[in-house]
Amino acid sequence: MTMPQAAPPMSHAAHKIVSLLEQRTGQQLDAGRAWWIDSALQPMLRERGLASLDELVARIAAGGRCEAGLADLVVDALLNQETSFFRDSSVLDQLIGAARDMAGDTQRRLRVWSAACSTGQEPLSLAMLFAEAQEQGGMALPEIRATDISARALLRARSGRYTQFEIQRGLSIRRMMRWFELRDELWEARPELRLRLLYSQQNLMSDPMPAGKFDIVLCRNVLMYLSPAARRAVLERIAGVLRPGGLLVLGAGETVIGHSDALVPSERYRGMYRLAAH
Repeated sequence: MTMPQAAPPMSHAAHKIVSLLEQRTGQQLDAGRAWWIDSALQPMLRERGLASLDELVARIAAGGRCEAGLADLVVDALLNQETSFFRDSSVLDQLIGAARDMAGDTQRRLRVWSAACSTGQEPLSLAMLFAEAQEQGGMALPEIRATDISARALLRARSGRYTQFEIQRGLSIRRMMRWFELRDELWEARPELRLRLLYSQQNLMSDPMPAGKFDIVLCRNVLMYLSPAARRAVLERIAGVLRPGGLLVLGAGETVIGHSDALVPSERYRGMYRLAAH
């Protein structure tokens, strides 16, 4: 039987880049994913006329006005921006039901936060669902805030423009035709949808949290990339802006158990989390 080959050791330059990524974002890259560093940074090396990762690391270390922001560009290039419309749609459907319960008969305007929103498919999915819920039962449209650490991802999110491949991932033909228009071979979200979303750049580890309290926070498929200490820190920070009775939604393979004392599983909504009673 052929034994699996061990991943080749990381180079000194790769170690430096991994350390930079973890320092800035809390995300970790192990030796098994070292190939991703070279692949993700090749376009930047070519654009800057750099021959190797060693030269890139040396340029960052040298600093100077000419290389201002280079470290930020490196981190941005290494971020995983995998996303799609209506990802884990059953979770989002359950979330609409929870939102109806929260609003009750008061028609209070809820506040929703899509953290680490990437290129915007998640907040747009939420905007569509809440618009449809309003039509079906008079539910008030919530305030939807969306944040991401990547300036590049947010630029695309704000534009609301997607390729044919991206628009087909999770979006039904009915919703595509209703909420998007084909412009210059890209599908663009209609203004009445885009203008309902408030985007801003934010590092979950270090930047100030959005002001006020939220009824619903989505932070999906982020914790899995973080170190244990970073997971705890992010969860504690989210708990600080979650309204009593509010809900946190994580990715399918993520949990607060063992990572936070401030949050516990919701008894009513499977896979969601609420503030712990004190």
